[in-house]
Amino acid sequence: MNSKLIAVALFLVTAATVFFYPRAQGVGVPPVNVTPNVVKPIAKPKVDVVFVLDTTGSMSGLIQAAKEKIFSVAGSMASAQPAPEIRIGLVAYRDRGDQYVTKVVDLSSDVDSVYAQLLDFTADGGGDGPESVNQALYDAVHAVSWSQDPNSYKVIFLVGDASPHMDYQDDVKYPATIAAAKQKGIVVNTVQCGDDTDTQQRWLEVASLAGGEYFRVGQSGDAVAIATPFDADIASLSRSLDDTRVYYGTKDEMVRHEAKVAATAKLHATASEASRARRAGFNASASGAANAFGEGELVADVAAGRIDAAKVPPASLPAPMQEMSAEERVAYVTEQADKRQKLSKQIGDLAAKRDAYLVDHVKAKGGAKDSFDDRVYAAVKEQAGKAGIEYDAAAAPKY
Repeated sequence: MNSKLIAVALFLVTAATVFFYPRAQGVGVPPVNVTPNVVKPIAKPKVDVVFVLDTTGSMSGLIQAAKEKIFSVAGSMASAQPAPEIRIGLVAYRDRGDQYVTKVVDLSSDVDSVYAQLLDFTADGGGDGPESVNQALYDAVHAVSWSQDPNSYKVIFLVGDASPHMDYQDDVKYPATIAAAKQKGIVVNTVQCGDDTDTQQRWLEVASLAGGEYFRVGQSGDAVAIATPFDADIASLSRSLDDTRVYYGTKDEMVRHEAKVAATAKLHATASEASRARRAGFNASASGAANAFGEGELVADVAAGRIDAAKVPPASLPAPMQEMSAEERVAYVTEQADKRQKLSKQIGDLAAKRDAYLVDHVKAKGGAKDSFDDRVYAAVKEQAGKAGIEYDAAAAPKY
């Protein structure tokens, strides 16, 4: 009996020592059965889309439509909840004996730089029926840096008007490439331009094998390309907004920043006002911020609290800022941030009016359900939903 009492007493003393000793040392001990409330950041869903474009001579109308609509397609994809991270890539193709067989523009969230390369695409070559579709699909699947996230939405849109060469002995035929695409979780949709029956058969088979959609549009693409009374003002304000960007970093990083600035300058010099207005609308979205400013942009980083403008090494700054004092740098960045806020507000107001104008205009014409815009958006809504990316079922695409 005494031994039992001694054992119980020892247990109570030991338990009390373990419980109270940390408090005596000033160490907080959480109450029993209380789990700390850890808030994890919500990961953005990822959307990777590659357009595989026939750039032979018969495709001039579609190529021009692609130049006009790439930012509206991106804007449509950006309307999901939650807003996804969007990367776009391109594969241009022709045929053997032409100037090139394929040109690959890798996936990037810097849509400006992708667009700057798209601006160089022209329609030429071909003319002999089948094209190097097999090589184009192979490059789209294997030569592009697709997301490794198994939950991302990865999609190819194959756009063309001629069937693939099946008589080349040294390329990989599309059934094998489609099997590889499925292993990577890549959906392939096919968009036939024109009404060639052999192309229709092949495009239907590609889409069927790849779990994608097939649809046909006119030779010029049947995209909704409407100029609005707001385009010029939005394009002008967007250019002013771009002028508020202040890039910083190492020499190698500054080289990349300069390439982005050059791509944007090319866009402003070459693209239509409507296309630049579409870009501004995309950039104003949560998904478009990566394109609008990119990485290593001082005004955005200061606003987000990622860096203190006064503590940035002068050698990391653009040349005009390197001689500024710390106070002058802070004042300059604050000035650019104020400009950015005002310009963004003006662009947002005008973009909303532009969207409303386009919706009314399309309705007045009886809708656009068979347009390139609507068909692409419908496919995206259905397929992205399987990856947990939800779009408003009643929403129209961005025009």
